[in-house]
Amino acid sequence: MSDNLEPRESMEFDVVIVGGGPSGLAAAIRLKQLDADINIVVLEKGGEIGAHILSGAVVDPVAVDRLFPDWRKEEDHPFKVPVKKDQFYLMGAGGKLPLPVWAMPPLMNNHGNYIVSLGNVCRWMAQKAEALGVEVFPGFAASAVIFNDQGAVIGVATGDMGVQADGTPGPNFERGVELHGKYVLIGEGARGSLAKVLINQFNLDENSDPQKFGLGFKELWEIDPAKHSQGTVMHSLGWPLQNNQDGGSFIYHIEDNQVYVGYVVALGYKNPYLSPFDEFQKFKTHPSIAPLLEGGKRIAYGARAITQGGWQSVPKLSFPGGALIGCSAGFVNVPRIKGSHNAMLSGMLAAEHVAEALKEGRSNDELESYEAAWRSSDVGKDLKPVRNVKPMVTKWGSVLGTLFSGLDMWCTSLLGGWSPFGTMKHVKADYEATEKASQHKPIEYDRPDGVLTFDRSSSVFLSNTNHAEDQPKHLHLKDADLQKSSEFGEFAGLSRRYCPVGVYEWVDASGDAAKEGDASATYVINAQNCVHCKTCDIKDPNQNINWVPPQGGEGPVYPNM
Repeated sequence: MSDNLEPRESMEFDVVIVGGGPSGLAAAIRLKQLDADINIVVLEKGGEIGAHILSGAVVDPVAVDRLFPDWRKEEDHPFKVPVKKDQFYLMGAGGKLPLPVWAMPPLMNNHGNYIVSLGNVCRWMAQKAEALGVEVFPGFAASAVIFNDQGAVIGVATGDMGVQADGTPGPNFERGVELHGKYVLIGEGARGSLAKVLINQFNLDENSDPQKFGLGFKELWEIDPAKHSQGTVMHSLGWPLQNNQDGGSFIYHIEDNQVYVGYVVALGYKNPYLSPFDEFQKFKTHPSIAPLLEGGKRIAYGARAITQGGWQSVPKLSFPGGALIGCSAGFVNVPRIKGSHNAMLSGMLAAEHVAEALKEGRSNDELESYEAAWRSSDVGKDLKPVRNVKPMVTKWGSVLGTLFSGLDMWCTSLLGGWSPFGTMKHVKADYEATEKASQHKPIEYDRPDGVLTFDRSSSVFLSNTNHAEDQPKHLHLKDADLQKSSEFGEFAGLSRRYCPVGVYEWVDASGDAAKEGDASATYVINAQNCVHCKTCDIKDPNQNINWVPPQGGEGPVYPNM
């Protein structure tokens, strides 16, 4: 892009919030509840609020209760399906072993929780935010952080629109805008592009463990009414993943004879031949799962990275001029498979400290009180007792690790947070865990049948993903030679396997899939397929791919997901 462009226009606010998810919207609403005169803008890269939101989701209403004490009296709220039954299973190739609910630590109980579309929750929250006077701007992707001369954050800039593939302004070019604020809250979700910049800029992770991630898949199915059990929540671990691989499934029965079917694969897996997408498809062929879906119809599909590091991996939250909130910081409770309540609570906590700073006449300084408060808040109290679950499963495998982590959670619940294991560490980032192809055997997956199992092309179609093709790719390859010599040559082109929608391909001279060792192999990036899951940014073994936002409003459009 030319440096001769006109300067961006600017808009002034008290608080700029990046991300229209649970944390950002909760922060905006709480700020208005504390002081109706605070001027707030929420930026959302999706074309509408909720369009890019993907989660299980069984929600603990603790944060909703605090933010909207009377929400249950409303008729149009999105919490329609309370959990009625919990089921846990250890899956094997030919059957499943039920894990007794009574033996689960109390925190695993879903009594009082709700099965929801988190996208619909965010749409509902956005309406409430706007009713309070919050400016909500969907379709605006924040592409850069703005710093002052002292190095403090003073705002963000939105990306230019109508830029052509060669980087020049097109006929419909529109310059982005700068949004300045006395404080900037970053709530982009897992592996946010601006959060990554800020973490590096201010060394926010220097005293924390590497963040860990999982890749979550989700499909919405309409099934035979005779098989439907509204309010039933099922979780499993084990097959089709091996014991030394971390992951598990969820099936949630919502209203209208529909079910959410999902699978999460931890991205710290070693074998570059593993395909998380195909593992999810294979899961649906299990003899206890296939009958549930038989005769049904797949309605929607999506994929998204989620944070899994927990207590040890949360970076410093405050920086000069703002703070990280929600999954940009990494507040998912892994064994509970819940994060939206903590995202909302963190947004509300940050809002309270921002409001106090504004009341004191401060601006663009560091919110040290927010950083000091979170570990003793309800967010910290939720994460600390489960801090060893992820490290244990990583170290000892899904079966033994789950047994030890169950014991650990019982100890922490009965002994005021004390654990005989102390606080275990996350040793490696997920990309560092990947081993070279020479250490593993290829994995053969069955061809999809188009009825129960599907390919990537038909799946990305159901995600309603759209990107203008005549624009610069938002997936930046830093070094093409390194990608060929290492990612293809040493890791067997694992990006074509880890990507859930077929963005990345290695093709030969004829355009077919390139075989290992093919000197003619060419890397193809189908950026128009991208569902913004961020897996490439996380799992590439050389950290050679950088995900940045495309033009505002582009990407998936998830309905009721």
